[in-house]
Parts: sequence; C-alpha cells; structure tokens
Amino acid sequence: MRASRALAVAATAFAAVGVCAPAAVATGGGTGGNGPTNVTVRPTQVHQGGQLAVSASGCNRGGSVTSNAFPPTALTLNRSGNSAATPRIYDHATPGQYNLAVKCNDSALVVTRTFTVIAGRGAQGGLGGSMAPSSTEMAIGAALVGTAALGGGLFISRRRLSGGKV
Repeated sequence: MRASRALAVAATAFAAVGVCAPAAVATGGGTGGNGPTNVTVRPTQVHQGGQLAVSASGCNRGGSVTSNAFPPTALTLNRSGNSAATPRIYDHATPGQYNLAVKCNDSALVVTRTFTVIAGRGAQGGLGGSMAPSSTEMAIGAALVGTAALGGGLFISRRRLSGGKV
C-alpha cells in the first residue's frame, strides 16, 4: 500500500515537471538572455515627482524601462545579478494608472507592469540640515544679531560712563 502511494506521488511529480519543462525552456528558465523575468515595481502608488524602484532578472546586458509617466531609464546590473532602475515621475504627470515596459538589450521580449501616480508631492521628510535657510530666515537672523550687537555696545558704554558700577 505504501509503495503504491509513493509510486502515485512520484508519477504526479514527474508529470508536473514534464508539463512545466517546455514552459521553462520557452522563457529561458529565468537564466537570462531571453528577456526580463521577475519584474517588480515599488511602490505601486507614487506621488508626482516621486521615484519608482524597478527591478528585473534576466537582463544581463542591461535594458530600459519606459512609460508615459517618466523619461526612458536605463536598467543597470547590480551586485546581486539583477537589473535595477529608479525612474523619477514627471512633476506634471496626470494622476492615474500607468503602464511601464521593461525590455532587455539582448531580447525582443517586453514585460509590462502597472503603477498609479497620485496627486501632490508627498512629504519631504528627512531633509534635515541639507536645506539652506530662506531669505526671510536670513533677514530675521541678521536683525537678531544686529540687535544683540547694539544692545551689547550700549551696555558696555553705559558701564564705562558710570565708572564700572552698574
């Protein structure tokens, strides 16, 4: 009884491999050279002016990512052997759903994915000290420094006039 179950499981496994093998050969089995595979887009919702992270396997000689929402962007091979690109969405992109196309340089196969552009710029968090002060902030700072210098000068001159006794 156990032998018949094992034989049935083995036959099912071999049948599954036999059915999948032609599809794996047709798509290159994910080994590269036959077009992009495992294409991912993060985030799937991005603000106008934001950036997408697109990654793909199988583009060993580079490739490109294109869409109506951003300029054509080159795929570059990273350390992990995958290709990646970070296209920047146009500031004037109309909010809505868009398609992007990933194409390897050594293949005619094109893989498409969808993403959504959201209105607005999103939060500009994490900028910290990397932003210069505005002209208003500079004027306020200069007025405070000037007032402090004038007040300090008056204090010292009054102290000298009173003979050092305040």
